[in-house]
Amino acid sequence: MSGIRMSVYRAGLEALYFSGAHRALRPVVGGAGAILMLHHVRPAEPREFAPNALLEVTPDFLEQVIERVRASGFEIIALDAVPGRLAAGGAAQPFVAITFDDGYRDNLVHAYPVLKRHGVPFAIYLPTAYMEGRGELWWLLLEEAIRRRDSVTLSMRGRDIRFDCTGAAAKTAAYQQIYWWLRALTEAELRAVVRALAAEAGLGPHWGCAELCMSWNEVAELGRDPLVTFGAHSVHHYMLAKWPVETARAEMVHSKALIEARLGRPVDHFAYPVGDPTSAGQREFTLAREAGFATAVTTRPGLLYAEHGAHLTALPRVSLNGHFQSLRYLDVLLSGAAFALFNGFRKVNAA
Repeated sequence: MSGIRMSVYRAGLEALYFSGAHRALRPVVGGAGAILMLHHVRPAEPREFAPNALLEVTPDFLEQVIERVRASGFEIIALDAVPGRLAAGGAAQPFVAITFDDGYRDNLVHAYPVLKRHGVPFAIYLPTAYMEGRGELWWLLLEEAIRRRDSVTLSMRGRDIRFDCTGAAAKTAAYQQIYWWLRALTEAELRAVVRALAAEAGLGPHWGCAELCMSWNEVAELGRDPLVTFGAHSVHHYMLAKWPVETARAEMVHSKALIEARLGRPVDHFAYPVGDPTSAGQREFTLAREAGFATAVTTRPGLLYAEHGAHLTALPRVSLNGHFQSLRYLDVLLSGAAFALFNGFRKVNAA
């Protein structure tokens, strides 16, 4: 999210909160519940250049979220219970389900103690190559390559472009421009570019994976707690809509089968990597149903309504964004007011 978009978004949340509009709208747009989306949970570490800081929140904030959610009248439930609660519609207490993407080790080290202390069920979506230390966390690899360089030159749109990377502000600007250009490419092209940049900075394609992500042994250790549900997140964390149907299907089916074999338990839930409309659409929603998943989640923003019971493989989530670690923003998001405005008051957006 650019600085301008972030400022506009924050201003909108502030306006809804301080005007009280979110409270007035909640009875109308509040829905049956919400699925919260997190990635990293770890203590704050001041960094001037941190383009992926939106993916991390602190353990203290996670604890505040749990307490605020319950104080606001929501029940925190396991992911397995979501389809049934949607079938119940508005007849049951509003709910929240908590999910984590990517299987980061800090989920075990920093998030789990907080969740365990409060008796909170949660789900972690695993990209299986990450658990084997052979995943490409290309957005972090790009960040590290830029961090290590004073300049980066890329062939973009038919010409060579040099990016100044001599300070935090310049590095941030370079990252944003390169990142969004990459996102417009095929994923094979994207990853080839990032690998080349990484190599120039002395980094291998799997840099950071074994350090940042849980091993299978750690996954098994965490899985002994009945509070924990594991879902699949593909094998290689591919943006599935950018790949042929055979590849997308294999990423789903193989990740499900591998986790089941490793842990000896069924895997009924899936999260689409990246999960926006460019990464998952109707084709992927159908593939997830065919693969036998009971639910599949996107990163499209929104609450859950009874109508989502007919779209269980296209569920929206509420992102706990690291740039918006404020309980008043949480109040606005869980009211449904911001999403109602963003989605034009449509309850379901499963196109």
